[in-house]
Amino acid sequence: MWLLLLLQISGSCFWLGSSEVVTSFESSCPQFFFKETPPNEALEPNSPARICQRYENRYYFATLYDRDKRIPVYSAYLYQPGSGKRPKTWMVEPQLIGSVYPSTMQREWTLLNYFNVTSEQLSKSQAVLKDYKNLTGLNRGHLNPSGHHSDNSSRTATFTLTNIVPQNEKLNGGAWKNYEQQTMTKETQGCVTTYVVVGAVPGNNYIADGRVNKPSHLWSGVCCEMDNDERKAWAVIAENDRNDIQLITLGELEEMLTKLYRRDEVSLFDRDCPRE
Repeated sequence: MWLLLLLQISGSCFWLGSSEVVTSFESSCPQFFFKETPPNEALEPNSPARICQRYENRYYFATLYDRDKRIPVYSAYLYQPGSGKRPKTWMVEPQLIGSVYPSTMQREWTLLNYFNVTSEQLSKSQAVLKDYKNLTGLNRGHLNPSGHHSDNSSRTATFTLTNIVPQNEKLNGGAWKNYEQQTMTKETQGCVTTYVVVGAVPGNNYIADGRVNKPSHLWSGVCCEMDNDERKAWAVIAENDRNDIQLITLGELEEMLTKLYRRDEVSLFDRDCPRE
């Protein structure tokens, strides 16, 4: 009994954050969406998981995750860059295994060693670190980048594999990085609150023996509220095999995503965010 208690206490020392698989973003973590309105169902996969990403009892962003393709569909967050170190620890989502497991973001080995989770259970509905080993020409690409957050806690929260896709390494370290670090800084001048939804369009190729989808495109849409009660918006999209991005309007991005998904018309933000 004492040994079991000791193991539980030891395991708790490695808990790094929390996240919750929820039924609705609107009722659980609506603050990351302009006018508390998530993207419409045109992007929803066959087996979705809605995750309110929480660290140290505070929410930092929201993720719509595709359990089948094992990549996020999109992550939504507030752009609040600041000082802070880039974390090194990667985590996974226990509740994608089942609701009986903790609503706390965990390291893989903590789940395997302290919660009697098998490797098969862990990897059934999500990517694991093994999937991203020995990549050629690809990186673990954040949708919600750690550099868009203000402190160490918020940056740590982005280091979950539910926020990662296989991204072309030249794009990740080139045009996409320039957009995240330079264009966003320029475009957000005058913004009081900046809402971002960044996503990945599933492609026809996979890594890890067919387990994890390699997106065909990466995209980001931004809705900015300014201090004069005005709003502005912009967007980018990039093919995931080229080091190049297109800076476009929000309306143009929604039109392109509608064609790429071949479903209903895509809407990323409430209609009060300008499309032109």
